[in-house]
Amino acid sequence: MRALYLCLAITFALAAPLAAAERLVVRQSKFPVKETMDRLAAAIEARGLKVALRADHAAAARAAGLDLPPTEVVMFGNPKLGTPLMQASPAIAIDLPMRMLAWQDSKGRTWIGYAAPKALKARHGVKGQDASFNAMATALDGLAVAAATGN
Repeated sequence: MRALYLCLAITFALAAPLAAAERLVVRQSKFPVKETMDRLAAAIEARGLKVALRADHAAAARAAGLDLPPTEVVMFGNPKLGTPLMQASPAIAIDLPMRMLAWQDSKGRTWIGYAAPKALKARHGVKGQDASFNAMATALDGLAVAAATGN
């Protein structure tokens, strides 16, 4: 019985980071945070979308007398893609419009990440809508690549 508990503990310990990794898609950027997010905003607008919000968390921290490495969030959306998802599951609106986060880690590297569309689908129990979630995944990946690599 002890062996079974040990196996379960090891399984859960290994599965938790994997599950977390599946919820967030992350790629390294070759640019600093601000430039990464400037490139993201330009890529969003080039695709005919609008930036809904740009939040500089590091600036807000400085204003409060606190220290935070460069960290920014950009919110943006596509009503033609998001509306059918909200019609299928109104609660998904808490995660829309989509957000992308760029941050600098303790080694000075810049990362950009976003919530994995399939994780959003599972989180909100959306049935069907596979084409919409696949389109979202493709669009988000393209935006992340444009922001992180300049391609």
